Amino acid sequence: MSCPDQPLGRRRVLATAAGLAAGALLPLDSARAAASSYANPVIWQDFADIDVIRVGAAYYASASTMHYSPGAPVLRSYDLVNWEIAGHSVPTLDFGAKYDLNGARGYVRGVWASSLAYRPSNKTFYWLGQIDFARTYVYTATAAEGPWSRLTTISTPYYDAGLLVDTDDTLYVAYGNTTINVAQLSPDGRGQVRTQQVFTTPSSVGTLEGSRFYKINGQYYIFLTRPANGQYVLKSSGGPFGPYTLRQVLLDLRGPIPGGGVPHQGGLVQTQSGAWYYMAFVDAYPGGRMPVLAPVSWTSDGWPVVQLVNGAWGASYPQPALPAPPRPVTPMTGVDTFDGTALKPRWEWNHNPDPTKWSVGDGLTLRTATVTDDLYWARNTLTHRIQGPTSTATVDFDLSAMRDGDRAGLAVLRDSSAWIGVKRDAGVTRVVMVNGLTMDGSWNTTGTGVEVAAAPLAGNRVRLRANADIRPGAARPAVFSYSTDGAAFVRLGPAFSMGNDWRFFMGHRFALFNHATRSLGGAVRATRFELSVP
Repeated sequence: MSCPDQPLGRRRVLATAAGLAAGALLPLDSARAAASSYANPVIWQDFADIDVIRVGAAYYASASTMHYSPGAPVLRSYDLVNWEIAGHSVPTLDFGAKYDLNGARGYVRGVWASSLAYRPSNKTFYWLGQIDFARTYVYTATAAEGPWSRLTTISTPYYDAGLLVDTDDTLYVAYGNTTINVAQLSPDGRGQVRTQQVFTTPSSVGTLEGSRFYKINGQYYIFLTRPANGQYVLKSSGGPFGPYTLRQVLLDLRGPIPGGGVPHQGGLVQTQSGAWYYMAFVDAYPGGRMPVLAPVSWTSDGWPVVQLVNGAWGASYPQPALPAPPRPVTPMTGVDTFDGTALKPRWEWNHNPDPTKWSVGDGLTLRTATVTDDLYWARNTLTHRIQGPTSTATVDFDLSAMRDGDRAGLAVLRDSSAWIGVKRDAGVTRVVMVNGLTMDGSWNTTGTGVEVAAAPLAGNRVRLRANADIRPGAARPAVFSYSTDGAAFVRLGPAFSMGNDWRFFMGHRFALFNHATRSLGGAVRATRFELSVP
């Protein structure tokens, strides 16, 4: 994962280009692929910088979340195709006041490309990632769903790190941008024993980053991305510190999502039956970066080759040959009534929330936590990834505890945003559509929104809806509507154009919010949320 501050990183063009992978092409028979096949993307939601592992019969993956809290979602699957969100490795972004929206903001910082590993010797999951180029944090858990706790902080910032648990139980980390390093950790994983530069990227290649570290058949591999159009691999027969030889895996490869980019920056995983797969992501804005899956074979001298379909990453492949899952995974779409004592792991806050200003059980209660006219400064804004290629978010609000000056609703949130919601002023309640919420390239607010449509609202209940088209390749529309009887919907305002620029990294999200413009004390209650697909 690259930062806009680093010109050698993701300033590479994000474009789909036809091309060939290095090594032999292994096209699949189309009739065979049609029978018992899976389609790409395997997850049409924004999960970038994937690291994927297998523990027994279960597969786990971790992804970047930037300024969203909790961070680093842990995904789980039993077949590499159907995935659920099990939990989060970083319970709260306690890396400074800016992640609390307290005098500063952490947009496009926080949890970047990181690593997930499992250590059999102590039956423990490890998450490792650097924050703000300052230091590295390690979290551990004995179950993927948590609870996760911080094990240690390491002063070296392991940028775009890949964690390897070697066969002798030693912990190694590969990391870096262009200059690739390997660090050895102490046996307890709490500190660094040594670090050494192992490779410098040739100028003819450009930038390499996004390390994933493996030991396969006695050889060490560092899987690296060339953002955002290539994948390379380093191989060493001499140990984790090299020397390493470089080979191209793919470059400018046509991806499986129309309008999307080149599959890159992911990880390798071996199934119980010995087959290998590569899970990458495709830049597919305005929705974000979507995971795609392809089989991998190996050359006789130990280099990975992605299996292609007609010279491209396949839109479909045969289903991995795996045992039947022990249970269905929990869908990432559907209805949430906010029952229980905690939020479902499908939800992430925009920055850390104020825990005293929200609760679940009898619906989701959002008490006003910030006095502001700027949604980008409002605490306790709760976000949900958009399901592609199109999906609809519908939320029921009880407004009986709103106060004058409060603003509550359903947003399509990014550095350019819009929302449908409710304004209450001087005892009068209106349903409104607002657009023109914008940030500049340094993530400072440049527009707090313009009300472009409104209608009077009688009573204290409203159903709000946003339909979003996140097919990549162009700006796409989001359309807002509302209902007062729960059945008939009225469109409100013009379509909002979701841009497909990559610089915010995260894609657009649906968001539930409630903030004050005059004084705290008001509240709304979301009794039902549904994410549905056509």
